[in-house]
Amino acid sequence: MTTFGDPFLEPGVLVRHPSQADWGLGQVQSAAGRKVTVNFEHAGKRTIDAGVVSLLVVGDDPRETDSRGHGPGAT
Repeated sequence: MTTFGDPFLEPGVLVRHPSQADWGLGQVQSAAGRKVTVNFEHAGKRTIDAGVVSLLVVGDDPRETDSRGHGPGAT
């Protein structure tokens, strides 16, 4: 059995869902194996299977990325 572990998906990390831009910015609440619970500003708490969906990690300043996860000046 393969275990999943993304060191960036830990409580407090800011993320965006790659195909749900309208959910807004999310903050990881917990991560257990592939299951990551995220509290999104417009969608509430959601449990994401990180083995299926690659959440976009946002830096300390959420203005660093747009809704598609691209940084400043990206087209």
